[in-house]
Amino acid sequence: MRRLFGTDGVRGLANGELLTPELAVAVSASAARVLASGKDRPAVLVGRDPRASGEMLEAAVCAGLASAGADAVRLGVLPTPAVAHLVGTLGADLGVMISASHNAMPDNGIKLFAAGGHKLPDALELEIEQGLAAGGARPTGADIGRVRDLPDALDRYLAHLLASTPTSLAGLRVVVDCAHGAASEAAPAAYAKAGASVVALHASPDGLNINAGVGSTHMESLCEAVVRERADLGIAHDGDADRCLAVDATGRIVDGDQIMAVLALAMREAGELVEDTLVATVMSNLGLRIAMSEAGITLRTTAVGDRYVLEDLREHGFSLGGEQSGHVVLPGHATTGDGLLTALRLMARMASTGRSLADLASVVTVLPQVLQNVAVADKEAVAASPAVAAAVARAEAELGSTGRVLLRPSGTEQLVRVMVEAPTQDTADRIATALAAVVAEA
Repeated sequence: MRRLFGTDGVRGLANGELLTPELAVAVSASAARVLASGKDRPAVLVGRDPRASGEMLEAAVCAGLASAGADAVRLGVLPTPAVAHLVGTLGADLGVMISASHNAMPDNGIKLFAAGGHKLPDALELEIEQGLAAGGARPTGADIGRVRDLPDALDRYLAHLLASTPTSLAGLRVVVDCAHGAASEAAPAAYAKAGASVVALHASPDGLNINAGVGSTHMESLCEAVVRERADLGIAHDGDADRCLAVDATGRIVDGDQIMAVLALAMREAGELVEDTLVATVMSNLGLRIAMSEAGITLRTTAVGDRYVLEDLREHGFSLGGEQSGHVVLPGHATTGDGLLTALRLMARMASTGRSLADLASVVTVLPQVLQNVAVADKEAVAASPAVAAAVARAEAELGSTGRVLLRPSGTEQLVRVMVEAPTQDTADRIATALAAVVAEA
């Protein structure tokens, strides 16, 4: 079993018990040995978000890489998808992103990308973990890796984004919440270069304020700013900008399900939606499935986590997938979720059709959704409980085709997540509370 790697790399309290500089040295050295085995002089790109601990961990990662004979190329503060993109286009052997995404500032993380800019499968992460104990050869003299910078990393990424935007955004006014994170420079620059009038919000990182009540997990100030600025829309990113949520001109949030629906219809119209299929997770709202069915688009579902969406996209060659949280993947343009690319494509649809975001997003009628986390002693016992099965069956019979029930054990904790969608909020609350009680008793 993988013990260090979670669903998105190694993450924890920076300089705490787990995520220490010593671990960063060891993980990066092991990753270089595993992913660049046989290469005389592997090249590894290293990016980070602006949180203060990133400076410490960047130095440790570069030291670990150099100790394994790999050359470390520092990209500076960049969004996660920029690192993935540059790994692919520059032909690097490995990419390292130092970020804890939407987590609070004290946390940090190490994400790895293989050659081509792809996330690692479980088997490779396990091999890297095993390599921590095994160690490896330590080069000396001229064989020790070197550390250098890539000054035009941001310019290269911005050029890629503009090349992937099908139309000018002239005439659109957008407020972008950068979460004081990795997109603080990149996002306003990208949207302005594409032709939009841009108001930058929370784009002054100081190393300590990343995600502090702002960004895609705290959208109140963005909703207010869109109305105040009389903007056409707002865009919210998280700390490393691999996700994107939106706000329409009235200040209403447009989630990842609605964004995917807008993009799916646009791509189907342009002949870009492979097999007229969208890939989402089981957490996507039933409203998305209904909307796609009515439009003649197939919705495939995977387990929760953008890595599983990515695996399905790659395995079957589909062209669009994502999560309700705003991770949207466009394999024709990116190897991972890219919040800036998503926002540009969303705004391009608005510009090309002349329709408001509220109008475009109305294709999905979002059903009230309630999620309750229930602490349990034994997740397996809950799954095998006849009482829980009977309660779920009763709830499903009551909802019929107007809603759905999903019980999902946590992958990392002794929790069972109870999710209910229903035609009304009261019904969703009532059924979820009843189910949660049965799960807790079981």
